[in-house]
Amino acid sequence: MSHQSIASLWDAHRREGWPEFSSPNEGQLMTLDTVIGGCAVFYLDGPEGLDNQRIAILEDCVADLDALLDDLGEESLEYFSRLRQLAAALVQSGRPG
Repeated sequence: MSHQSIASLWDAHRREGWPEFSSPNEGQLMTLDTVIGGCAVFYLDGPEGLDNQRIAILEDCVADLDALLDDLGEESLEYFSRLRQLAAALVQSGRPG
């Protein structure tokens, strides 16, 4: 995914408000949102891309979201699916070739 595509995905995600939902995993989802958002800003604002540590963190975030998405209701699924797409795109952008 191109730098511009990631920027567009990030802009779309930022425009959406935090979904109203109830989940025992809400704290973990908030953390994932914050971490992925921080990595997106770092990627978009910096000329060097993502370092290996951030890529590893994002890979963990994708795995965590994969485990949580099935338990989410319709009211929050789109928000967190887009967040997962953003994280996966950032991981891909950091891989060579």
